[in-house]
Amino acid sequence: QLQASGGGLVQAGESLRLSCAASGRTFSTYGMGWFRRAPGKEREFVAAISWRDDSTYYADSVKGRFSISRDNAKNTVYLEMKNLKAEDTAVYYCAAERFQEVVTTTPSLWGQGTLVTVSS
Repeated sequence: QLQASGGGLVQAGESLRLSCAASGRTFSTYGMGWFRRAPGKEREFVAAISWRDDSTYYADSVKGRFSISRDNAKNTVYLEMKNLKAEDTAVYYCAAERFQEVVTTTPSLWGQGTLVTVSS
């Protein structure tokens, strides 16, 4: 089970950190990622972190502004978002897939989503 948190209302240029806590004892074996769905748009990939070596992957739209990390001891993955823009407004979902990278496969586990609203 995945539980996302940390969303909220911020102004453009501000920062926010999302967290996703996972239950279970095998968190380190899961590729983790963040996706988002903006109003009226399809869901899109945002960032992912490898279960093998903590390699990270980003959508071009967030490179240099967003940073994904994980703490296996806390069963938690984070998304640090800086210099937020109005176009980052969306519901953000964390996702996971065991022994796979979510950047290369559609994850089977999803959190409930947390809303990020960026006012311009």
